[in-house]
Amino acid sequence: MSARSAYLRSAMHQPVQWHEWSAEAFAKAVEQDKPILLDIGAVWCHWCHVMDRESYENVETASIINEHFIAIKVDRDERPDVDARYQAAVAAISGGGGWPLTAFLTPDGKPFFGGTYFPPVDGHGRPSLRRVLLTMAEAFMDKRGEVDESASSVMSAIENSEQFNEPVPDPGAELLGKLVESAIRQFDGRNGGFGAQPKFPNSGAIDLLIDTVHRLNDEGAKAVRLAATVSLEKMAKGGIHDHLAGGFHRYSVDEKWTVPHFEKMSYDNSELLKNYIHAYQSFREPEFARVARDIMRWMDEWLSDREQGGFYASQDADESLDDDGDYFTWTMDEAAAVLTPDEMAIAGRYFDIGEIGDMHHNPLKNTLHIDLGIETVAKQAGATVERALELLASAKPKLYAARKLRPTPYVDKTIYTPWNAMCISAYLEAGRVLEDSAATAFALKSLDRMLASAWKDGSMTHVVAYGEAVENGPRLAGGLEDYVFPGHAALDAWEATGELRYFDVALALGKAAIAKFYDAAGSAFFDTEAPAEDEVPLGALSVRRKPLQDSPTPAGNSVAAALLLRLEALTGREEFAAKAQATLECFAGVVEHLGLYAASYGLALQRMVQAPVQVCVIGSDELASELEKTALNRYAVNRSVVRLRQDQLGALPPSLAQTLPHLPETAESFAVVCSGFICMPPIASVERLAEVLAAGA
Repeated sequence: MSARSAYLRSAMHQPVQWHEWSAEAFAKAVEQDKPILLDIGAVWCHWCHVMDRESYENVETASIINEHFIAIKVDRDERPDVDARYQAAVAAISGGGGWPLTAFLTPDGKPFFGGTYFPPVDGHGRPSLRRVLLTMAEAFMDKRGEVDESASSVMSAIENSEQFNEPVPDPGAELLGKLVESAIRQFDGRNGGFGAQPKFPNSGAIDLLIDTVHRLNDEGAKAVRLAATVSLEKMAKGGIHDHLAGGFHRYSVDEKWTVPHFEKMSYDNSELLKNYIHAYQSFREPEFARVARDIMRWMDEWLSDREQGGFYASQDADESLDDDGDYFTWTMDEAAAVLTPDEMAIAGRYFDIGEIGDMHHNPLKNTLHIDLGIETVAKQAGATVERALELLASAKPKLYAARKLRPTPYVDKTIYTPWNAMCISAYLEAGRVLEDSAATAFALKSLDRMLASAWKDGSMTHVVAYGEAVENGPRLAGGLEDYVFPGHAALDAWEATGELRYFDVALALGKAAIAKFYDAAGSAFFDTEAPAEDEVPLGALSVRRKPLQDSPTPAGNSVAAALLLRLEALTGREEFAAKAQATLECFAGVVEHLGLYAASYGLALQRMVQAPVQVCVIGSDELASELEKTALNRYAVNRSVVRLRQDQLGALPPSLAQTLPHLPETAESFAVVCSGFICMPPIASVERLAEVLAAGA
């Protein structure tokens, strides 16, 4: 196995004769008439490493696998298309999924049995992996007819899971209301977030709520605002937030956000960064801006290639299997050894560092989380609030410096196209709202690198670069997400800079997404290209999927529809709007049943329901900056704020080119508000622009 992904390379020493997902591996299974053992995991996945050590590194278990199976190992980050289909298969078999995913396939790749983690010995209601291996091998040899029948049934279940009701024409405000109501019903008013444990951030739902606040009457707006802001506040105080390095862990195992799964993903942090930026835009709470900067601090230090540009994929939860979150957690003695007694008196109370901690495997270990306000902490410690803040400010860098001396969990430096694009968009938004020119510059550097490396001859690859100087090798064909997320990033770059080349790339990406993935017969987008006439897809890749659910990233169809609506607003091309509407109509009959997990659909639908608003700020002086700041002073998904210099008015997207160049020439900076291909007269007053936007533009 000559793998490039970090997860596959981590298995090279194992005695299992692993193959990569390839035609050669399937051909070998057919030639030897052996079933396939499929393992899907990720380098950041704790239980994947547990199963590796317990089972796949065991010589006896490996000998069973090598004798009876063709073993294929897949990195779910590298091959989301493979993962999505076999997750659906295992869900059909066992009712659940996740990682590690363990599936048993016929030689042609049809799943007939599967699960997630299997232990090395029977226990806790789970059969051992060895028992499962021997049972599946025996079934394949002695009950082949039943195996084939089961495989056909599972394949039918996967195919049926992609069948949707008849399209619902012209979905609108009523459906949007149902999605918002679903989030409000599941909102945990005590702890923030939605539902019970385990708790995920559900960033799309939070953005949908923030966008909705200003569209409702006072009573309705109050409930929606509360759900969004309390969720953001509670997450920021919880153990899911890394209070020392910044950034957020993937999810919390408890409803209070206290004990997280410690891996950190680029896509979680990009979307949470947007959440806190949007909340700051709309509600002007300084704490939201502080948390946003804290996310970027971690991403700058750990998750980005500062020299070349680009955002890395993830940071592992653990340094080793014996380290269950130990890198991120503290005993009271560990904290006291680093801090002065005065600092410990404040930081210990503030971060709830006690003799009895939060971790089940080691009750002395504490996650850092905030239960008490600084005023209460100061009072308990007999200090003034000012002194408490000083001591906390000196304690945090000491704790962080001490933590850095510990063995550090692995950072996967692979740059995946869609996640990288999501981070670029988040940094562009943050750079503008927080007036952070360094964030904007790094986002543009990252976008330029991605376009130079991944976008060639009208096609996008899924991987911009592998980490640790691993050669890229053959291009890995991009799927729907590899086109639509970069499309949004390119439009965001155009809005921030006025450079038409970014708009041109976004337009090309939108056209390519339609050409490669749009279902002209049934509407909406597939996640992968149709196979060539002489190509037989491997295994379950024969099933065409139309992604709708936000899991774990915003769904490809929702993101595609939103991209087409943005492009239509700038080009006037009705076919973009028509395809976006058809995509949203395709899922309108089922989407409300997904609730929180269809929030990105709700955001796309909001773009269709609300007329697009473009605020074009022209100029390079302080007044132009103030006008831009005013235009950004509320998050609305259908509003774009474009910054242009006078010399850029000759190179504009079609819809703006019809209007802006014909404005009276003036040396003074001004803003133009356009909606529905109609632009208002120039506005040179910050107060007047605020009035116009507050009136609903």
